[in-house]
Amino acid sequence: MGQNDTDFTGKRVLVVGGSSGIGNGIAQAFHARGAEVHVWGTRAKASDYDPADGSDLGGLTYQQVDVGDPDAITAATVDFDTLDSLVLCQGTVVYKRGEFERAGWDRVMAVNLDSLMHCANKLKPLLAKAHGSIIIVSSISGYSANVGNPAYAASKAGAISLTKTLGQAWAPEGIRVNGLAPGLVDTKLTKVTTENPKRLEGALRAIPVGRMGLPGDMAGAAIFLASPLAAYVCGQTLIVDGGLSL
Repeated sequence: MGQNDTDFTGKRVLVVGGSSGIGNGIAQAFHARGAEVHVWGTRAKASDYDPADGSDLGGLTYQQVDVGDPDAITAATVDFDTLDSLVLCQGTVVYKRGEFERAGWDRVMAVNLDSLMHCANKLKPLLAKAHGSIIIVSSISGYSANVGNPAYAASKAGAISLTKTLGQAWAPEGIRVNGLAPGLVDTKLTKVTTENPKRLEGALRAIPVGRMGLPGDMAGAAIFLASPLAAYVCGQTLIVDGGLSL
């Protein structure tokens, strides 16, 4: 290990769900450290994303892939033959108890859990060539009940379990698999909390460090997990929540 362990110059990174929020923060952190960064998102082109929603695609290579559709993952073109890091940050949620209905449940599970395996399998040969790493972004919701969002909680619990299993299964092939579990992070997915003053006040009281997380906080954990500093970390999910889950 040396002083340049978090220098990703010459490395290639793909961030699925890197068009906004946590994924975008992670993508830009890798870009700032010299990596060639590719991003998959759901919209037709990069200019369709609004910077006001936490999207900064400057310096990143964008590609439309709706990972909620397994056939779209299969059909996605990959214009490189090796990959150093794959960050799986795709995610969706359905509010107003929509996840108790089949359509809501199926959509959330397809994006938040099923697509993790489909994307990992598709990129596995490229990761093996580079002895690369996978980072699966889940949530602290995967460790507890989430009364209004059963699919979200179940999918994140599944993501944490998948991280363990792939970590064990693919380490012999030179691929490290780890994850990070964010707490309450200020993104468009958490506006249901951030735009409700009473709800936000209650949430902040429950966070020991006294503030919401930022995409940059999650990016720091991702940089660590992808770097040589985490070379002996395998199958683990790092909780990054300001102490909320304590």
